[in-house]
Amino acid sequence: MEINYDNTVKLLTSQGKFYINLGLDRISQVLDLLDNPQDKLKCIHVAGTNGKGSVCAIISTILSDAGIKTGLYTSPHIFNYTERIKINGVNISKEDFANYVFKICNLADKNNIHLTEFEILTAVMFKYFADNAVDVVVLETGLGGRFDATNVIKSNLCAIITHIDLDHTERLGNTKSKIAFEKAGIIKPNCPVFTSEGYEEIKDKADEGNSLFVLVAPFEDTTNLSLKGTCQQENLSLALASVRYLFPNISEDSIQASLKRVKHPCRFQRCNDDLIVDGSHNPNGVKALRESLDLYYPDKKRCFVFGCLKNKDYKKMMEILFSKGDEIYFYHFNNKNSCTLEELQEACEFSSKEFKSLNDLPKDSLKIICGSFYMLNEIVPENLVH
Repeated sequence: MEINYDNTVKLLTSQGKFYINLGLDRISQVLDLLDNPQDKLKCIHVAGTNGKGSVCAIISTILSDAGIKTGLYTSPHIFNYTERIKINGVNISKEDFANYVFKICNLADKNNIHLTEFEILTAVMFKYFADNAVDVVVLETGLGGRFDATNVIKSNLCAIITHIDLDHTERLGNTKSKIAFEKAGIIKPNCPVFTSEGYEEIKDKADEGNSLFVLVAPFEDTTNLSLKGTCQQENLSLALASVRYLFPNISEDSIQASLKRVKHPCRFQRCNDDLIVDGSHNPNGVKALRESLDLYYPDKKRCFVFGCLKNKDYKKMMEILFSKGDEIYFYHFNNKNSCTLEELQEACEFSSKEFKSLNDLPKDSLKIICGSFYMLNEIVPENLVH
């Protein structure tokens, strides 16, 4: 198979790779064959149900602007896999991405190591960042924490645990306490942890490893922050608490200037005068979206385009999000786990239509596209969000 980006995408999305299988054995084996690049890196490790991507984007922008060579690893991507791996805000090239993926897949296959898509991407990230001698890696967990592939690191500069809520309950547990226990798995001995919620499971894990436990009050001023939404005050407070602790030499003027430049596409993003795009994919995310709409656009007539995966509590999400008088369009996107039009309509108490095109939506409404990251690239033109 020719090594190029398109073939890389086919490989990553093949049935043999595209599934979830939590655990550290496989990623550890392949990284060992790569001379353990993760051990050469200094990481800020971020876990949580909602907000972790925003926290990572804020921190990486501040560090990059301060002259620190910063790697950023996030998920999911919206348009291209290369969005997940950045150095100083610049995506890995498609050529480099393809070469790293094929090298790691060949190495794994030779040694009979069956890596998942996320494990391949995580191995690529560690090797790419080590090869490019980044100073700091801002590392977002994929799912959970304790058994997430990113948790193969032995220590970190600090751990950050953002807002916790019920999501992925089939894998992480059906209570917030159980989920907090899984997220707390990223806390390393003698490495500080920053969080805005006082879960006993997080405090206990910190105490167990003699790790500094910092409970952060969400009081930072978001005036300069380019990211909007009611949830950003908590995210900003966590990001700045960790930056000020780890990098006290970065000036407040530099920090405030950087906040104006933070980019994190499709998180309550206003793309033009009447279009909001938000990858709110669980009830807590939808609650934050609804609160933000009520705050910023209280009197605007709303038109929603909503699509969702079957394993989400989409009925609850719609109960939170929609009100009488809203125009509602549902979209069955190209994913085997995408809810059908019929499933969404049956779960919704209001009348709705099938979404076909942005051009068909009413001109006089605020249009909000939300529900799943996996559908956004089928609806939103890339130039609108970048």
